[in-house]
Amino acid sequence: MTTKTTRAACGIRVVASTLGTREAVAAARTELAGEILQHIIVFFSTEHDPSVLLSALKQNFPETHVSGCSTSGEIGPLGMMQGGIVFIAFPEAGFRLMSEVIPEIDKVGVERASEIARRLRIQMIGGVSRFAKEHIFALVLVDGLSNAEEALIAALDLSLDGIELIGGSAGDGLQFQDTVLIHRGNIIRGGAILFVIETTMPIRIFKTQNFEPTPVKLVVTAADVEKRIVYELNAEPAAREYAAAIGLNLEDLGPYSFASYPLVVKIGGNYYCRCIRTVNPDGSLSFFCAIDEGLVFTVARPRDMLRTTLETLEAIDASLGGTDFILGFDCILRRLDAESRQVRHKVEEIYQRFGVAGFHTYGEQFNAMHLNQTLTGIAFATTIDSPKEL
Repeated sequence: MTTKTTRAACGIRVVASTLGTREAVAAARTELAGEILQHIIVFFSTEHDPSVLLSALKQNFPETHVSGCSTSGEIGPLGMMQGGIVFIAFPEAGFRLMSEVIPEIDKVGVERASEIARRLRIQMIGGVSRFAKEHIFALVLVDGLSNAEEALIAALDLSLDGIELIGGSAGDGLQFQDTVLIHRGNIIRGGAILFVIETTMPIRIFKTQNFEPTPVKLVVTAADVEKRIVYELNAEPAAREYAAAIGLNLEDLGPYSFASYPLVVKIGGNYYCRCIRTVNPDGSLSFFCAIDEGLVFTVARPRDMLRTTLETLEAIDASLGGTDFILGFDCILRRLDAESRQVRHKVEEIYQRFGVAGFHTYGEQFNAMHLNQTLTGIAFATTIDSPKEL
């Protein structure tokens, strides 16, 4: 099967396709024919040229706003794909959606982000909103090579003033060369897209992770903080010291070992991943998240991904009284870990059971936090709440 479509009780339609760019967009148009749509969010492999994609989207959806980003894998009705496209179509009925680009987030973007978040929040809540704040959420897509997610997310969370935030950092497979966002006919690099969305459905945002700390500690003793590069751990060459800590040879380090032996930091009593992106030729390590000299890493070991994921999604399902759609942002390292442990197909089964659609990321956003090696998302209930005045 090359194209498959699902429809959630909330009205969101999801189309997944493994066809070529123009063919996939044409197939999505056919699948969505007759729907009155206000916005489509597209998650696409970098095998699809963004210029060709934009041309096809304009031709096939001339009256609908479209946004999206490149991925390190796509998640949808066809399972966990590589090289595909997932279209998430928001209907007019039951939703209000506002979006805006935050440019150059590594330069002036943080100040702009605060202004944009505040404006969208006021427009949503101060307008004709029929529902309380718990029916509103924010979604952010970020350039995954910007190295600016932490400052951006902190600024957004503050300005959103209680509106919960989720999102993901755009990827490009595992190339780390060119991540891309699109918004209303434009290609964006080095920026982010912020959405503020209201729905008639009860919603819950969540995160789940599957690792636990070991006693092994690694201290950052030399680093380029701005570029997220660690040169030394425990005053030794970083890659060599990490390899020794996890019991591997230096030449055996790679994405699968990073996924199996994540590094975590303790913040407020909880552990959060600060995952390694690549080993550099000089023996240094590049990271997905912010680092600093003096930072104390703890080597972690994975727990049962299937059990932890299922427990989280079942708890969300119970709290909502039923879930049939989840917009999810899943770290690329979780997918690699699932593959190395040969449980990828079982993860796919869990995702399809709960209607998860989204993409594999270079980082996940959850309220004020930029995370690694997590699944974050927003779940939509199967029943509609009654409107209530603010």
